[in-house]
Amino acid sequence: QVQLVESGGGLVQAGGSLRLSCAASGITFSRYTMGWFRQAPGKEREFVAAIKWTVGNTYYADSVKGRFTISRDNAENTVYLQMNSLKPEETAVYSCAANLLAFVTSSVTEYDYWGQGTQVTVSS
Repeated sequence: QVQLVESGGGLVQAGGSLRLSCAASGITFSRYTMGWFRQAPGKEREFVAAIKWTVGNTYYADSVKGRFTISRDNAENTVYLQMNSLKPEETAVYSCAANLLAFVTSSVTEYDYWGQGTQVTVSS
């Protein structure tokens, strides 16, 4: 059974930082491209960042470039999202996802497995 479990969310002031984690089980983690998405109330889910199974191949939404960093530890079956300089409009539920594609993608429909998400609230 595939499980993706996020952690690390919480309440932070604008300009602050959080580090999200996503622990995977039930898959050969090192073969999967991993992504982070977020969904604010009343809005569609949007892509944040992705990292291919080969470390170093990363892809970011323009809105987070230079502030967010995605990384992975294949030995620990975990993907991380370091978020700096957070903004109130980035308040959302952040979810990780996995796919077996040979390229990084921002498309929600191309991810096979999803976690339940972790709430990130940025106060002004």
